[in-house]
Amino acid sequence: MNDSQYITRRDLLASAAALACGVSTQRGYATLNNQVKPKSVAAVISIYEPGTHADVLIGKILEGWKQDGGPGPALKLSSLYVDQVSDRDLSRGMAEKYNIPVFDTIEKTVTVGGDQIPVDGVISIGEHGDYPFNEKGQQLYPRRRFFKEITDTFRKYERVVPVFNDKHPGPVWNDAKWMYDRAREMKIPFMAGSSLPLTYREPEIKVPPGSEIEAAVGIGYSGLDIYGIHALESFQCLVERRRGAETGVKWVQYLEGDAMWAILDQGIVSQALFDAALAEVPKVREGDVRKDPDAGLFLFEYKDGFMGAVFMLQSVNRTSVALKLKGQPQPLATQFEERTEPAHPHFAYLLKAIERMFHTGQPSYPVERTLLTSGILDRTLNSRFQGGKKLQTPELAIHYQHVDYPHAPLPDLSSNPSLPLPE
Repeated sequence: MNDSQYITRRDLLASAAALACGVSTQRGYATLNNQVKPKSVAAVISIYEPGTHADVLIGKILEGWKQDGGPGPALKLSSLYVDQVSDRDLSRGMAEKYNIPVFDTIEKTVTVGGDQIPVDGVISIGEHGDYPFNEKGQQLYPRRRFFKEITDTFRKYERVVPVFNDKHPGPVWNDAKWMYDRAREMKIPFMAGSSLPLTYREPEIKVPPGSEIEAAVGIGYSGLDIYGIHALESFQCLVERRRGAETGVKWVQYLEGDAMWAILDQGIVSQALFDAALAEVPKVREGDVRKDPDAGLFLFEYKDGFMGAVFMLQSVNRTSVALKLKGQPQPLATQFEERTEPAHPHFAYLLKAIERMFHTGQPSYPVERTLLTSGILDRTLNSRFQGGKKLQTPELAIHYQHVDYPHAPLPDLSSNPSLPLPE
């Protein structure tokens, strides 16, 4: 591959300076200073129906942050690939409305039907759709296939551009690691992950980088794979702020029933922190949470000895984390909100991070966070499949440097949609 095809440092500095002046969309609107030319995007999507991740991400590129025709990101959709088309499909109507070409292969989508790569970034959304499940309960979305075909196209046409992979790569560990390794080998700016680390937090809590976090407990809900990644990403985006982090995880274990609650009774995990996290999430079942027949625990130990505990409960319907900071007598706890109006706004903050990467050529935060949470999730599901066996995880010795990237409502897109995120 010709080095001249890579994004250069001059390109990065120029685009970062431009982004600092404000942004504009294909619809055009006033910015703080100057207009910035939108970056072009190719979208590779599993399915595009109302309320899917494709709808609440790509829909914001086409129709603005609130999907009402108003201001939006400085991005322009140039091409579209949809793997499955249902009777609820939105892609054909949206493509016709906004004059977006729809292609039948990923290569044609990335090249926009030509013989070069004219786009500035690729969004890959392998989420939702009719795909099989494996014996561990993981739905085998085509995220690796999508990424392989995208990056094969990069190789063929000797140019790379940034790629965002929605949710966790994989979802099985071997596929996640393959995707990560290929991105590094080809020097592709690569981001992935959940929208929840970027969402509203109620209440706001202050956890400065380098904090002495003594313990933490997370609570998640719904399916172990589909929502477990959201719970783990929420947990990790806070505990990665502890002093000396992040060096990875040395073992994982899945527990349920009496064995799960014994972890609290024996003091291995703090009951006070569990209670604090539980107090922040709405309940959908009355009574003692310990009688939740479908509850499970992701238990894992980091290489530095810090204990990770994420309780997956079916008696609640939101995600929370509680922390114990050294010198503070009371736990800090917060809920990671999932608002639906207007147009699932937490996805606007995820798209803001993607927009920033496409303009600067640099990930807004480390993909290693999502690689680590993907590995924790996959290995914990392995433990569950093996009857709760504790599994050593030398492959999860993943090091990365935390980036202090802000979350909603900083900036408040609804009042100042053109404001770029601070460095």
